[in-house]
Amino acid sequence: MVALLAACSPSGSDAGAGPAQPVDTRPTDPPAADPSVPVVSGNTPAAADIAAIAGLNAAFDPARDPAADLATAMVEAKRGNKRIVLDVGGEWCVWCHLMDDFIEGDAEVRRLRDASFVWMKVNFSEDNENAAFLAQYPEIKGYPHLFVLDANGALLHSQFTGDLELPKEQGRGYDRARFLAFMKDWAP
Repeated sequence: MVALLAACSPSGSDAGAGPAQPVDTRPTDPPAADPSVPVVSGNTPAAADIAAIAGLNAAFDPARDPAADLATAMVEAKRGNKRIVLDVGGEWCVWCHLMDDFIEGDAEVRRLRDASFVWMKVNFSEDNENAAFLAQYPEIKGYPHLFVLDANGALLHSQFTGDLELPKEQGRGYDRARFLAFMKDWAP
């Protein structure tokens, strides 16, 4: 214990090191995330990117800014050679939740989504219709509605999700073959 205290004392080996140097206060650029380097801790720009991307598909949130979310989605789409899917709906929408459960419950559909698309939820509700943002896209017949964009944000396709549902006599939900065909047709 005495040796440890002596190592921290000012009379140690630094006594003859010379005069104190001034602190460098020049401005520096923040470090840029390198997507090829694995994230080691949650305290990196890359981890912030991952969190931002995860937030795009977390929930239909009336407080989110879809224009800012689209800017984030475009960065990730360009980085990963992916397309963007705008999933327009709301927490009030039963079919939106059915689609989420369908995608999460089917490993092949989920893998194709994650490999080919940046999936971004856009809220449409009484709290926030996001009318200004959605005005740039074709009219929506029902919810959820999917818009496929390229990595630069240009509209490629408008998908009425009613066309992806199971036939009524087969129950309530999404048709796996139709959904996979839609995703494969629009994957990059």
